[in-house]
Amino acid sequence: MSADRAPLGVVLDTVLDSVLSSVLDAVRDRLRAQPDAGAGGGPPDDDVLRAAVDAAARERGTVLGSRALTEIAGRARDELYGAGPLQPLLDDPSVTDVLVNGPRDVWVERAGRLTRADVDLGSEADVRTLAVRLAAAGGQRLDDACAAVDARLPDGTRLHAVLPPVAGAGTLLSLRVVRSRAFTVDELVRLGTLAPAAVPVVRALVASRANLLVTGGTGSGKTTLLAALLSLVAPDERLVVIEEAGELTPAHPHVVRLLARRANVDGAGRVDLSDLVRHALRMRPDRIVLGECRGAEVREVMTAMNTGHDGGCATLHANTAADVPARLDALGALAGLSREAVAAQAASAFDAVLHLRRSGAQRTTRYLAEVGVFRRRPDGTLEVGSALRCDAGGTSERGPAWEALVARLGTERVPAEAAPREPERSAVAGREAGLLDAALTAKAVHHPEVSRSVPGVGP
Repeated sequence: MSADRAPLGVVLDTVLDSVLSSVLDAVRDRLRAQPDAGAGGGPPDDDVLRAAVDAAARERGTVLGSRALTEIAGRARDELYGAGPLQPLLDDPSVTDVLVNGPRDVWVERAGRLTRADVDLGSEADVRTLAVRLAAAGGQRLDDACAAVDARLPDGTRLHAVLPPVAGAGTLLSLRVVRSRAFTVDELVRLGTLAPAAVPVVRALVASRANLLVTGGTGSGKTTLLAALLSLVAPDERLVVIEEAGELTPAHPHVVRLLARRANVDGAGRVDLSDLVRHALRMRPDRIVLGECRGAEVREVMTAMNTGHDGGCATLHANTAADVPARLDALGALAGLSREAVAAQAASAFDAVLHLRRSGAQRTTRYLAEVGVFRRRPDGTLEVGSALRCDAGGTSERGPAWEALVARLGTERVPAEAAPREPERSAVAGREAGLLDAALTAKAVHHPEVSRSVPGVGP
């Protein structure tokens, strides 16, 4: 092969793309003319799509071999029903985010690190067309009158798209991939997300039906950790999960999902997170889970946790554990709550704060950095007391609020006279709390009076 001759794979790709370009409109028309093709708005069966591509190619005097037909049909599926040239990136299990800054400026995130992808989207007009089509697939409008949009694609992928002139240099796309499998707690230990000493702590919190607030910055692993914790919940419990985009995928047999909905182009049909929390309360939940607190719905969540709905969980964006009270104050203000009201509600609603951080030169290491407990200062304001601190290397130490955390796992959470299922949970919580204390005795001095407050630990 001469030095200036293109590799065979590149030539084949060019030929296949040329054939696809020539038949794509005809394939689209053929599929639209078949009432059963793509029923419900989804893609058609492989055989139907292959037949449409074959017929469209033959009309143009092109006879495709079996392998070429399969390849072009796959590309047609991506163009008509997927994300076009971006679809292979979204299908890559190692990719978490796909970012488009321009037709030939595409980036992907793998394991927390951004790298440029070898993808050519054509022209700015092609990128805009792709953005508009993806927004429509997510039930949203994207045009000059509505130049920025958030949407959830049929496969669960989260889309954010911005058109010029809001996007100064051209159409921008951000795609967050939602993986269907939750990590286990043991896997999070191997990945470095959980320090070994933190495992019995989080297990005890779940087993004792503690109300948890999982916090951290963007991309710190909040959803990943929460999904792993929910996978620890007993299989006879009913989880009602409330989200704006369906990202939580706990390995649990009884999960009911409620998804918020934006208003349509006429301004009707909006269902927000506050509405969904109220609906969830009427659905006989064992645990209510809010994927992300970002507005006035924080009032409904704290009210639910303060009125007997224990075992609940929520996530919240915050840079440090110390910043969490200020974030709750800001969200509470959106719901008309005073700072004092937020402090009173949060201190009694949430049993523990689990804060995650990103570290390293590329900020690729995600780990549980702190387990804290809400408490009120003498002036009535809220603070997070540190009960357990962990570093990125997996070492841990108790903080000054350790005793307060262990006390929250005591018998007052699971009374002996409760319903028949409760004593079983009490025993589980006791065993987990025993593991919790045993795992950390190497890190701090053992407190006998604290052990006596936890079922199954100490004399």
